Amino acid sequence: MNQSQETALKTLQFYSTANYPCSYLDGQVARSQVATPSHLIDTRSYSALMRSGFRRSGLFFYRPHCDQCQACQSIRLPVAEFAPDRSQKRAWAQHGSLQITAISPSFSEEHFALYQRYQQARHCGGGMDADDAGQYQDFLIDSQVDSLLVEFREPSPGGDPGKLKMVSIIDRLDDGLSAVYTFFEPEPGRCYGTYNVLWQINQASAWGLKYLYLGYWVAQSRKMSYKTRFKPFELLVRNQWCAMADASAESTDNFHKIK
Repeated sequence: MNQSQETALKTLQFYSTANYPCSYLDGQVARSQVATPSHLIDTRSYSALMRSGFRRSGLFFYRPHCDQCQACQSIRLPVAEFAPDRSQKRAWAQHGSLQITAISPSFSEEHFALYQRYQQARHCGGGMDADDAGQYQDFLIDSQVDSLLVEFREPSPGGDPGKLKMVSIIDRLDDGLSAVYTFFEPEPGRCYGTYNVLWQINQASAWGLKYLYLGYWVAQSRKMSYKTRFKPFELLVRNQWCAMADASAESTDNFHKIK
């Protein structure tokens, strides 16, 4: 951590939570390290936290801190080096007509209804499918960093808003974008999630930012396998960002350190 990062974090304190059921691996327990007080965390200090493997959920800033497990690894994409594969190019073409609007995060019944449909279709029984409006607000809308809510709509004649298909919450850091959460209409045959990552890569590049942070990757979790399909990517391994040659994160033969 450089001097600028140390300055940004020197007013913060860190504590570990008690054990709780792991969200990613069945039958496992997890712990988190939490940065506090949250009201002192601004975009600059959050950028430093992100480079150290932290994420945020609303006003809660955390990173995995499990006693016996290192499965969660932070993943980011160096946007200037990204090269889409054929399926990603098809997803980009399929949804390229969507109309995109970025606004400040705010609560909307339309957004929340889409969120509920997405959770019930994609994560039924996972807990978040039972979120009420207050929990949704706490999770996605509350922010004290540089955040945007991005709407993706079908084209509509006459200038009226088209049908809402996807919503994405992103944070703008000093070196990249952080993909906080995305939800979309659960329609078969669509590639909204892939398109969204591609859009964020392009947006980071357009803003002159180096990275897109995609949160955590767990090799044993099928729901997270899509993240390593965007190549090249980097993982935070033993507090060092490393360029990965493939998705075999357990083998140290597959990476070299980023200087």
